[in-house]
Amino acid sequence: MYVEVMEEEWSHSEEQVGSLLKAIHGNVGAHRSVYPFMRTVAEQALFAGEARALRVSDVELPEGDGGKLTARRRGKAREIPLQPQSVEFLREWISDAGLQEDDSLFPGRRGGPLSAPDYKQIWEQAQKAVLPQDELYQWRLGEPISILRDSRLVQWLRMGIPAATVAEWAGMTPGWLAMRYPYCFRTENADTDLDRLSMVSVLPDVSR
Repeated sequence: MYVEVMEEEWSHSEEQVGSLLKAIHGNVGAHRSVYPFMRTVAEQALFAGEARALRVSDVELPEGDGGKLTARRRGKAREIPLQPQSVEFLREWISDAGLQEDDSLFPGRRGGPLSAPDYKQIWEQAQKAVLPQDELYQWRLGEPISILRDSRLVQWLRMGIPAATVAEWAGMTPGWLAMRYPYCFRTENADTDLDRLSMVSVLPDVSR
């Protein structure tokens, strides 16, 4: 299985993602679904196609508590936990937009799911407004919004969330994560208790 390695410097920091979302939110020319769509992609590490396909019925938003989001890709469904702040945001969005249970969670201009052109132009504008444009980082301006998913997965791994859990949320395997983000699995800085290791590594002598 071929997996393209994502170099460490490619991912966006939490501050950069926040600045990008702020720029998208403040873009007066953006369709109203673009910001909640992009925020959900970034927070839940979704593929753009998954997020576009979401319906209101795909999110469980209990008041004052965490919820869950059901994403679907290639015929398979998976559940992703929603933190209370995400639950509150989506509840407000659904209410303000007047969405019903069977509606697209992020409707486009014509009532169907949000279209790619509606968000891609806004994303490009946000990149130009926020990201460094010097010679070293100029190439980052062309990154697709999938960089938001990658950056979130990297953040989860660096937070110490088990790779198996992150893989389940991402709809991937732990092996895929290790190949995609190898720098998140480096052990050179890990503290190893060698005395403890020597004790648990000795098997009982059964030769006598």
